[in-house]
Amino acid sequence: MQRLIEFISNHPLLAAAFVGLLVAWIAWEISQRFRGFKEISSAQLVRMINDEAVALFDLGAVADYGQGHIAGAKHMAISQVDPQSRELAKLKDQPIALYCKSGMSTAPVASRLVKAGFSQVHTLKGGLQGWVADGLPLVKGKK
Repeated sequence: MQRLIEFISNHPLLAAAFVGLLVAWIAWEISQRFRGFKEISSAQLVRMINDEAVALFDLGAVADYGQGHIAGAKHMAISQVDPQSRELAKLKDQPIALYCKSGMSTAPVASRLVKAGFSQVHTLKGGLQGWVADGLPLVKGKK
């Protein structure tokens, strides 16, 4: 214990940086736990597609959707996501999975849905790029 105190007194900036990073990491973990939606892996999404009636939405560009999307996904532009719409309102208590090209644009949409009372919202970690990197198939065309 004496050596730790001596180290901290000899390196106060290093100790402060460590404490700052520790606090930031704890705050990040807490915010992730209480945001109301889950980020899931490609394997978890495959299980959801196979085991449950999951509503899957591609939030990427229309052109990207035509070039390839996950089977069963419906395209919906981020600007058109309205939690009060008929299509989405009927899904309030059902599992919903959202993805975009990289996975970076889905969190704000997922947060909006959670705030509107949707109880089972998921986002795909890494988006469509992560799905492809995991060797999973895409469907081409605008179906």
